[in-house]
Amino acid sequence: MALSAGTRRTVACLLVGLGALLIVAALLIPTYTVGKLAKTPLDLEITTIATNQPGEESLVLDSKSLTSPDSAAKIDTNVPLVSQRFLTVEEPSDATEMTVQAGQTLRRIDKQGDTGLLTATIDRVTIDRKTGEPVDKDPNGSIAVNVNKDMQPVADPVQHTGLQYRFPIGTEQKSYPYFDLNARKTFDINFVEETEINNLKVYHFKQSIPATDLNNVVKTPTNKLTFPAAKWGVPGEGDITMSRWYTNTREVWVEPQTGTVIKGGEQLHLFYARSGEKPEVTALKSHIVFDENTIESQISVAKENIDKLSLYGRTMPIVFGVIGVIALIVGAILGVRGSGSTPAPAGGALSQKSGGRRPDNDPPTEQIRITK
Repeated sequence: MALSAGTRRTVACLLVGLGALLIVAALLIPTYTVGKLAKTPLDLEITTIATNQPGEESLVLDSKSLTSPDSAAKIDTNVPLVSQRFLTVEEPSDATEMTVQAGQTLRRIDKQGDTGLLTATIDRVTIDRKTGEPVDKDPNGSIAVNVNKDMQPVADPVQHTGLQYRFPIGTEQKSYPYFDLNARKTFDINFVEETEINNLKVYHFKQSIPATDLNNVVKTPTNKLTFPAAKWGVPGEGDITMSRWYTNTREVWVEPQTGTVIKGGEQLHLFYARSGEKPEVTALKSHIVFDENTIESQISVAKENIDKLSLYGRTMPIVFGVIGVIALIVGAILGVRGSGSTPAPAGGALSQKSGGRRPDNDPPTEQIRITK
C-alpha cells in the first residue's frame, strides 16, 4: 500500500532523527562508556597463590638453630614454600579513588602452624581507579609487619609511589615506576618482550631490587641480630652483629588491554651479613611463581574485561554507525519523494467541445413562440 506524501515526510523525519542519534551514540560510546569501564571495580576481591619452582634452589634458615646453644645456624634445603595474597577494597573509596588492602603471607608448608610462617604483611594504599597509581596524599598508605601485645597488627604510615597491584588500561611497552613492599621504595620495572601465556598476548616486565638493609627500613627483632661467630658459622671470635638484607628480581606478565597481571614471579634472597656486598648467612632464597590455578583465574578476569571493552569500544559503535548511516540515507530518499508536486485534478482540463473556452455556467434559454 503506497504511503501518502505527508506520511512519507513524517517517516523521513523520524529516520533522519534516528540516524543522527545513532551516529552520535557511535561517537560517544567509545569515549564515555569505555572510560567508565577503565576504572578498577569497587567489588574487587583477588586471591593469588605462588609456590616455589620445582627443581630450583629453595633455602630457609631454621630459626630454632639460632637459639639452640649447641649448634651453628642451620640452612634447610628443598623447602616447599607457598605465598598467598588476598586483596580487597576498603574505605575510603569513591568514584575516582579506591583503597586497596592486601594481606600477604609466606609459609613453609613442611611445618605446621606458626612455626611455618616466615613473613606476614598487611599493605594498604589508596590509588586512582583509572591509572592504578597512588593518590597524591601524604600518607596515602600503610604497612603492618609487627604486632602489639594483643597480637594485633601495628600499621606504619608509608608513602607509596608507582604501580603495585595493577597496570593501567592500555599498558605500553615501556618502563613504569613500581613500588616494592619490602624495601618500601620505588624502582623501575622494565619492558622485556611481548609473548603469550595460554594463547593470550601479554607484556613481560622485569624489576631488580638492589641489596637493601631491612633494619634501616623497619625495626623488627629479626632485622638485626648479634651472635657469636661460631653460631653464625663464620670465622672470627666474639660476638658479631649482622643485619638482614633483601634483594629481589621481580617479573610480571601483563595483559595490555586491561592491565591485568596474569602471572608474577619473584626470585627472593634474604640474608644476614655485615655488608650488602657479601652475603654470609642465608635467611631465605627461593624462586616463587603464580600457580596454574591463579594464572587461569587471572586470564578469565582479563578476557571478561577484554570482551566488555571490545563490545563498547568497537562492536556497538560500528553497529550503531552503520544503522545510523542507513537510516539517514533512507530518510533522505523518502524526504525527496515526499516533497514532489501533486497532479492537477481531472476537472481542471478544458473540454474539447468548448473550443478551448471556459464553459458558460448559465443554463441555456429557449425562445417560445406564442400563436396569437
